[in-house]
Amino acid sequence: MCTVPKPYPQEFRDDVVRVARQREDGVTLKQVAKDFGISESCLTNWMSQADRDAGVRSGPGREELAELGEAKRRIRTLEQENEVLRRAAAYLSQANIGPK
Repeated sequence: MCTVPKPYPQEFRDDVVRVARQREDGVTLKQVAKDFGISESCLTNWMSQADRDAGVRSGPGREELAELGEAKRRIRTLEQENEVLRRAAAYLSQANIGPK
């Protein structure tokens, strides 16, 4: 069974992005990522998200993504509750029809 790795702490992400942005000439993003033990694509994603959070780039920021995730969880819960109520109503309506 595959498990999803734990996300890196936000402080670590912020530090890595800061180091990547302040790197000296000749130092590549690949080298910065290797120094921190992450993939280059991971670093690129973190830098893009940091730009969105700062408003430099269009797209949802971290807070908006968290709100969206919470809204999706709430919708899923409400849909499940609705399904339970629908089944209960169907069961109870069948129970009331019974033989005369």
